[in-house]
Amino acid sequence: MQSEIETPQDTNKSINFSLNGINLDEPLVMGILNVTPDSFFDGGQNFNNEEIVRKVNAMEYEGAKIIDIGGYSSRPGAANISEEEELNRVLPVVKLIRSNFKDILISVDTFRSKIAEECINAGANIINDISGGSMDSNMFETITKLNVPYVLMHIKGTPQNMQDTPTYIDVTKEVYQYFEEKIKTLNTKGVYNIILDPGFGFGKTVEHNYELLKNLDQFKSLGLPILAGFSRKSMINKVINTTPEEALNGTTVLNTIALTKGTNILRVHDTKEANECIQLVKMIK
Repeated sequence: MQSEIETPQDTNKSINFSLNGINLDEPLVMGILNVTPDSFFDGGQNFNNEEIVRKVNAMEYEGAKIIDIGGYSSRPGAANISEEEELNRVLPVVKLIRSNFKDILISVDTFRSKIAEECINAGANIINDISGGSMDSNMFETITKLNVPYVLMHIKGTPQNMQDTPTYIDVTKEVYQYFEEKIKTLNTKGVYNIILDPGFGFGKTVEHNYELLKNLDQFKSLGLPILAGFSRKSMINKVINTTPEEALNGTTVLNTIALTKGTNILRVHDTKEANECIQLVKMIK
């Protein structure tokens, strides 16, 4: 597939983060910090300030360059919570991390433009939107105004219904076309700092997920960095009969495959092991 989208020549390698210019000549680790009671793996673990600081310190030590804070569980069938509740979960954590870690990049996992704006104003650097702007009509305008890197993810449906009956004629082609359309819209607004996330597990069957992984390198022709998030997901557990708690080895296998296909950012629970993947794959490149 060849993209018709024109993007700056350096977007595949470098993103102008608002804190510490950082490039993607080598892949980066994004550590997951969920502040929710119902996330599929680490729900309810990160409510104590001391524990949050300890965990972020450990992830940074283990090689994470980005911490992704989520206050809205997007696991299949998760409860929909109010904007106020999500903000009350996330905003204090953004402030806590920024006050204790001056150099780490903070990403906020939200599809709500108000939360995006409040968190960026409080010291966050990146917005990670699982809906690609489809669940809040103000998101693209807000990203334009904030002028921060934006993770554009593909999803089919919402977290409440996305796994009911996901169907595609050609999943790779349809996700690719989705990205083309969204990139074009964002570019017309002057937004170029875009990271693409195919959305593994978001409105896809197990077979769809592995088809996307097999063809992941095709998305590089869009000229933008790729983020992959497989960490301990059911696409692993349903194949090798594990639980999320047992899925570290499976996660490492998929992270390694993704890196060989040009992935720039690994979004993970286990930052040490992901960083080891990066170092080892680097040796064969």
